[in-house]
Amino acid sequence: MRYLPIAEHGLIGDLHTVALVGTDGTIDWYCCPRFDAPSVFAAILDAERGGVFRISPGYEGWSSKQLYLPDTNILITRFLMPHGVGEVQDFMPPPSTVESAHRHRIIRRVLAVRGEMRFVVDVAPRFDYARARHEVALTPHGAHFGTPELELNLSTRCPIEIVDGDVRACVTLRAGETAAFVLERIEPGQPPVPYSDADIAAAFDSTAQFWRRWLSRSRYGGRWREMVHRSALTLKLLTYAPTGAIVAAPTTSLPEVLGGARNWDYRYTWMRDSAFTLYALLRLGFTEEAGAFMNWLEGRVRHAAARESGPLQIMYGIDGREDLPEEELSHLEGYMGSAPVRIGNGAATQLQLDIYGELVDSLYLCNKYGLPIYHDGWIEITRTLEWLMGHWDQPDEGIWETRGGRHDYTYSRLMSWVAVERAIRIARQRGLPCDIPRWSAVRDRIYHQIMERGWHPSPRAFVQHYDTDVLDASVLLMPLCKFVAPTDPRWISTLDAITSELVSDSLVYRYNVDASPDGLAGREATFSMCSFWWVEALARAGRLDEARLAFEKMLGYANHVGLYSEETGPAGEQLGNFPQAFTHLALISAAYNLDRQLG
Repeated sequence: MRYLPIAEHGLIGDLHTVALVGTDGTIDWYCCPRFDAPSVFAAILDAERGGVFRISPGYEGWSSKQLYLPDTNILITRFLMPHGVGEVQDFMPPPSTVESAHRHRIIRRVLAVRGEMRFVVDVAPRFDYARARHEVALTPHGAHFGTPELELNLSTRCPIEIVDGDVRACVTLRAGETAAFVLERIEPGQPPVPYSDADIAAAFDSTAQFWRRWLSRSRYGGRWREMVHRSALTLKLLTYAPTGAIVAAPTTSLPEVLGGARNWDYRYTWMRDSAFTLYALLRLGFTEEAGAFMNWLEGRVRHAAARESGPLQIMYGIDGREDLPEEELSHLEGYMGSAPVRIGNGAATQLQLDIYGELVDSLYLCNKYGLPIYHDGWIEITRTLEWLMGHWDQPDEGIWETRGGRHDYTYSRLMSWVAVERAIRIARQRGLPCDIPRWSAVRDRIYHQIMERGWHPSPRAFVQHYDTDVLDASVLLMPLCKFVAPTDPRWISTLDAITSELVSDSLVYRYNVDASPDGLAGREATFSMCSFWWVEALARAGRLDEARLAFEKMLGYANHVGLYSEETGPAGEQLGNFPQAFTHLALISAAYNLDRQLG
């Protein structure tokens, strides 16, 4: 099999970057030293050219199972054979305060559990998205891989050899024996570091303790504790520790439809993720992460520049940079031949007015949960809000980043209303300076416009944008952000219309592509995030039996270790970038609110 299914992967990481580990023991995606750096292993995007770090049995006829060490992000891949059982324990130690520089270590510990097991190990990096040639040399403790931009060291006590510019090892272990392979970034001229069995065991224990100590802060004790905590652990893995930013997904160009062109780079931080990220983290009790993310968001507001599309971009680099030029890598064939492979994201310059509502809602939530906004931050927010109040009534590209022109999107107006409404709440709660009568007048104008133009009498529903009767799953957030009561007759009619047209057995489409062309070629699958939004809308409307069944069905679409990609295909397969932060955020929100409704 040239390409594993997207769902056949687990995730490890060190709060700077991650690696995807397949159920066959292959690391086929890894960027170093951070999420948005060029790839070192990218076989998931090109089986021949991309590069791999593979550890698999040296026999035919094996099967495998994958699981996480409970309450951690340590991944275990078990290989089962008639004459033995072996496993690979994969983990990346998080940053340590005693390190002068974070080393970005991938540690792969191989164990023979029963019988005698032979493993074949191949380390074949392809630096800079397989565009840069590298040098390789054996060292007293393993091997060294180098390019002018990045140097990696492989440390192992096993015999290895260089084969066609890559490294190979064959390891035979009896029950109870172990071997380890550590791949880490090193500085130029830095000597290789040997690792003993005791060093590996200590790193394993400290990594497990780190994750369990972090997860112990969770306040969630509801019905779906295991899935909620796995989602929380995944969100933490997608956090860039130096800034607190969370990437939308750690991969690029995994297709929304096989053979289609809807392949995007998600290794950046979207403004709209902010409200949902903070909501989920604060609900679970992770105030430290919420505070770090809020600092990142406030940094974007403070450095906002005047531009046609507004003071804020829809997305930024994890370090806050604004320039994210989109480029196609034509030398890579794409996952299962699904070209193009893209890096960068041209949607960064789009006008999406909804981001201001999500930003101010984030501030409101933080203020509510004990992370107050300070004077300087409030002054910057009011400046941004003044811009919005002068520009909210114009077409934009909308939440889904379509490339077919601007429209008066209902969701964009909804979130503009949220921005002004939440700012008024903050000002009243804190006694902060603002022109409440004028702000209230703008808020009310937006409200009445949505009710008059966003509501269509034919489907009796709130629609995608003004002057159309097309439905859109984004309006599922109307009751969630308290624009309408969850039992309002207009909302119930909208919920029924969406259920009839966009829902397929708990799976929800964003919109009908045929009825609303979006400027992109091909069709798309259902969006798992929207499915969890639908669950929450059902629960808030009091349809608890329907909501609970739909939620349980959605849990069945998770992969074997509880991870979700962006979309779910017609055969239940996972599609799109993986794992998707927004999907896990929506799962946490749906689980929390459904659990509360059920009592």
